[in-house]
Amino acid sequence: MSIKLFALTLAIVALVTTIIAIGAKETYTVDMVNSEEFGYYLTNETFFTLYRYLSDPQNAEISTCNGDCARLYPPFYVDELTVNPELNSRDFETITREDGRKQLTYKGWPLYLYTGDTKPLETKGYVYGRWFVVQPMNLTR
Repeated sequence: MSIKLFALTLAIVALVTTIIAIGAKETYTVDMVNSEEFGYYLTNETFFTLYRYLSDPQNAEISTCNGDCARLYPPFYVDELTVNPELNSRDFETITREDGRKQLTYKGWPLYLYTGDTKPLETKGYVYGRWFVVQPMNLTR
């Protein structure tokens, strides 16, 4: 009977340790995932895809997605940026949009979410030639 109790105790300790380890995983306000279709791409902390708009000029510190466009593709911004360690936080900057809101950029491209993505890891906002998932550049993978 004591061997069964000992085995049960070990199993409980292992389970609790696993739960603590999973709960302790650091979350990042900008993370990265890998998919068969796109390879590595950026997400927010809840794994909703981040997009860039081809009409936005890179490094111009402006966003051309305003009005109805911004309601469909809301600008992405977080006050306290934490990035996946495989990304470089210096590649992210903040711009001020014409409506006064702040927006994060990645390597000069304004970042957006898409309201049609209702679950993590969806990429419904990808529109070939116009809207792109944001793929990290210069990874050491």
